[in-house]
Amino acid sequence: MASLKALKIRIGSVKSTQKITKAMKMVAAAKLRRAQEAAVAGRPYAERLEKVMASLASKVSVSESSPKLLAGTGKDQRHLLIIATSERGLAGAFNSNIVRAARRKAEELIAQGKSVKFYVAGKKGRVIKRFYPGLIAADHEMSHIKTVAFADARAIADDVIARFEADEFDVAHLFYARFQSALVQEPVGRQIIPVAIDTSAAPVSDGGAAVEYEPDEETILAELLPRNVAIQVFRALLENAASEQGSRMTAMDNATRNAGDMINRLTIQYNRSRQAAITTELVEIISGAEALK
Repeated sequence: MASLKALKIRIGSVKSTQKITKAMKMVAAAKLRRAQEAAVAGRPYAERLEKVMASLASKVSVSESSPKLLAGTGKDQRHLLIIATSERGLAGAFNSNIVRAARRKAEELIAQGKSVKFYVAGKKGRVIKRFYPGLIAADHEMSHIKTVAFADARAIADDVIARFEADEFDVAHLFYARFQSALVQEPVGRQIIPVAIDTSAAPVSDGGAAVEYEPDEETILAELLPRNVAIQVFRALLENAASEQGSRMTAMDNATRNAGDMINRLTIQYNRSRQAAITTELVEIISGAEALK
């Protein structure tokens, strides 16, 4: 049985940890609202642009003169999986769920005979090296980012597009966590290069109007395709920012509750041990007094 001093030290240690987790929960809750507003505000534009790009792409006949981001390389063999995670941990299963989704996609592609490489954006995504050593195409540094800005997404998008233009891969998939609530963050994987044309989706409505494009669809696509990649990356970073804070708030709340439960158990154990020690001392005193009679 642990000594009274050891129990007292442990209770103090758990109380200190509880103060830290409670403070981290409050910080995450304060940051969550702003991050959630940014993520929700960014969705309509990103989703609408994605639909417009798919609609335009479906109306353009792909040829050798078509933008490469639209036409692709003509192959579907080499895949780049972009894993967007956070720089810090203590956020529950937020990061591990994103990495797990990317691993599932990688295993699916490898089973089909495709080659796979990874583009890591976020320190916590580097864990993928354990499972696929030597398959990391790039490790984008994001430790300097305090608040997500479009310039940060543009830097990642420009790097990925440059690698695509250099013929390093045929298809790029982006993995991140879509924020639903502080309790639910859904891992998402979507193809961003080349433009994925969903033939089953309803076309973007133009209200029955005759739409004319100037100068023409292909020129517009050449201009919008790189922006679309950057916007999709920006959406992923915004969704991740909200998901990270929501997951961290929940994780720290659970940790605070668990610390409270542990303190209660240790306090009961301490009181019992103290009572046992007092009882033993009383018995010894009474026994000594009886022996002197």
